Amino acid sequence: MANRFILNETSYHGSGAINAIADEVQSRGFKKAFVCSDPDLVKFGVTKKVLDVLEGAGLAYELYSDIKPNPTIENVQNGVESYKKSGADYIVAIGGGSSMDTAKAIGIIINNPDFADVRSLEGVAPTKNKCVPILAVPTTAGTAAEVTINYVITDAEKNRKMVCVDPKDIPVVAFVDPDMMSSMPKGLTAATGMDALTHAIEGYITAGAWELSDMFHIKAIEIIAKNLRGAVENTPEGREGMALGQYIAGMGFSNVGLGIVHSMAHPLGALYDTPHGIANAIILPTVMEYNAEATGEKYRDIAKAMGVSGTESMTQEEYRKAAVDAVKKLAEDVGIPKDLKDIVKPEDIPFLAQSAYDDACRPGNPKETSVEDITKLYESLI
Repeated sequence: MANRFILNETSYHGSGAINAIADEVQSRGFKKAFVCSDPDLVKFGVTKKVLDVLEGAGLAYELYSDIKPNPTIENVQNGVESYKKSGADYIVAIGGGSSMDTAKAIGIIINNPDFADVRSLEGVAPTKNKCVPILAVPTTAGTAAEVTINYVITDAEKNRKMVCVDPKDIPVVAFVDPDMMSSMPKGLTAATGMDALTHAIEGYITAGAWELSDMFHIKAIEIIAKNLRGAVENTPEGREGMALGQYIAGMGFSNVGLGIVHSMAHPLGALYDTPHGIANAIILPTVMEYNAEATGEKYRDIAKAMGVSGTESMTQEEYRKAAVDAVKKLAEDVGIPKDLKDIVKPEDIPFLAQSAYDDACRPGNPKETSVEDITKLYESLI
């Protein structure tokens, strides 16, 4: 079977990248933007940086900010109705995964009204039409939603996250500007950065990985390991490195999938509203240990990319431990909690384990797993 690889149409990288938005809008003949951005970004003036570009070029827009950190079906439904009333013909998504995921769902439903029931988008939905054109401006260095075909919406009634996979939702242009990320607080920078590292590591060892995706993932691991500590300290070099590293990771995992780190993190976000990056960062080392036997020599590559020296002379046991230890050390250095004791209630573990097993990311795990195995992994973390 042939391997498929999908990337967004155009991307701009580097300081000041958002200034290219006006040229892209005008060259494509768009008339009015439906701007999706979360309330905090609006409140703290981050969204305004992009609105200033639109206003400076005389471009019309309408702002939609009914978006939660883990966006819900209701956020999407309200957005669809607002878009219909706005007279817009394209979307500008400003923010992290929450804003971009909401924008993707809105854009898909507008052009595929048969899927107005948001739950019908879960999994690989058989949509027919490309979504409304999206211009994506990430403000976090983590999700890489600006270059992926995935989005996640929370079903609040059922306490679960729906992973939606649709090549028709990918933004047409991404503006990856580290200046848009400079206002992120340390905790959010650390969490989103570890999310990006999880994408890179899970994507490198996932069952669907192949040479082209490996190229992206191993480079992403190297860039993230080198720059995350600096980004947390808000250095320009760290910010720019993380902006690029998370994007490169997204180019890979969007095409080959992930594994049970994400499967286990998604229910935590749905049930406890746990930040996705924090959940991934806590779970990643434990799942790496669990998956090690099914990864061949890939942990040697991961350890080397993480900056570990002498990997060539290490035994399999040594380089696998070195890879896990390097991830643990990075997480510790950027202030990630070591366990889920303050998050998970023991009585919820059966629900969490079943939800994780049913999650769309689970089949990509390199090692066959079970509800029982996932239960034990959760228990080991509390």
